[in-house]
Amino acid sequence: MNSRVIAVMSTQWGLITRPQAIAAGMSAQQIDRLVNSGRWTAVRRGVYAETRYVDTLTSHAEQRMLADRAASLRMRHPHVMSHHSAAYALRLPVLREPDPTSHLTRPGIVGTHRRDGIAQHLAPYPPEQVCIVGGMSMLGLARTALDIVREHGYLAGLVAVDSAMRLGVTRRDLLEVARQMYCWPHSTVIRDVIASATPHTDSIGETLLRDSVESLGFGTPEVQFGLTADGRTVWCDVRLGRQIYEFDGKVKILAPVDGGYADRPATDVLWAEKGRQDFIAGFKLGVCRVTWGDVWGPGANLGRSRMLREYLATCERYGTDIADLAAYRPRGPRPRPQLRPPTYRIMGWERWAA
Repeated sequence: MNSRVIAVMSTQWGLITRPQAIAAGMSAQQIDRLVNSGRWTAVRRGVYAETRYVDTLTSHAEQRMLADRAASLRMRHPHVMSHHSAAYALRLPVLREPDPTSHLTRPGIVGTHRRDGIAQHLAPYPPEQVCIVGGMSMLGLARTALDIVREHGYLAGLVAVDSAMRLGVTRRDLLEVARQMYCWPHSTVIRDVIASATPHTDSIGETLLRDSVESLGFGTPEVQFGLTADGRTVWCDVRLGRQIYEFDGKVKILAPVDGGYADRPATDVLWAEKGRQDFIAGFKLGVCRVTWGDVWGPGANLGRSRMLREYLATCERYGTDIADLAAYRPRGPRPRPQLRPPTYRIMGWERWAA
């Protein structure tokens, strides 16, 4: 590769198209030799990256971002990134798509055309909904979250909208975007999601947990239920009656180098968690520990059955009234945990995202 090729790749997230490489001085035979030798990888037909660079992108988000940018380079019409393709760049936590797709939105009539793993959404958008991230134009948080609602339905949309609200999007922002979609397909689902969404969940898992508990049919659960006594304050993920539901993700015990955020050995984390549960149970509250497999995937129905069983057992033992806990409720708002945006290794990302 000559310096002109390297310069193009460094400003395009490590990617270069075949015409760009030829314009920069490479021959078609040189390009083919690089691909056939394994030094270059064809991310999409006619779009290449260095294989050693592609191999460093191990997370799903990084791999999707590279594929989405390759799809964008192939597109001749003016467009913006949208849906999941915008969500990853915006660092918006979302559920994975069943069939990963590159989403590009173009002005024009409403509709979607899919081909070769690319979805072209011919949908209007006002200029104020567009933002620039990593040198690329994409739809902003509110529009992206609501597009995911229309694309994937209530639950995936609820996760996206909860995540957007955690990042600062207000219900008013969402309603303003929804107003522009009032006659679009699935707009009624958008209204349901906005009415149900909350900024108080701290993760995808907590959103799924809240929805599962609500589906038990015993009322709307309280999110982030606080208790304080003896100089200690804890905040519980979800409360229904006198039953507490806590979501346990493996990241709590993994070190940052392994993708988690534990700042001490796993044994210390687990011991502290045991003390926390003993503190909660001391108020005559049931505690149900829930993991990812209980709220998502094939085990969700079994997980919901266990949540119901534990709720009914707690009701029989302690009832549902929590009036006796009024004196132990924190007086101030819950301190918001510091969000930890994911670290992406897309070439040039930090320079553009700064």
